[in-house]
Amino acid sequence: MYNQSYEDCIKACLECMEACNVCYDACFQEEDLKMMADCIRMDRECADICAFAAKSMQSNSPFVKQVCNLCADICEACGNECKKHDHEHCQKCAEACFKCAEECRKMAS
Repeated sequence: MYNQSYEDCIKACLECMEACNVCYDACFQEEDLKMMADCIRMDRECADICAFAAKSMQSNSPFVKQVCNLCADICEACGNECKKHDHEHCQKCAEACFKCAEECRKMAS
């Protein structure tokens, strides 16, 4: 069983991963794909690190603090990229990213 103190952070990571996956898919439906390229790239990167961070917490990895610090940095970068776009999916993703970054930083400190 994983450490209960990880619960909020795991939840935030999984919610962020889902928001990034939704945003990633929705970005392909936008008219100007070239404009969305950085958002798409960041969504992939962020979803992957969130999944890895959740897994590292669930398995009590000895590197959980380092993984969560990296996750926070990537979530923040993804949130800043998504925030640049007016699409609803980007705005929701940015919100999830910033929440996850905050939870990961709290957990890693």
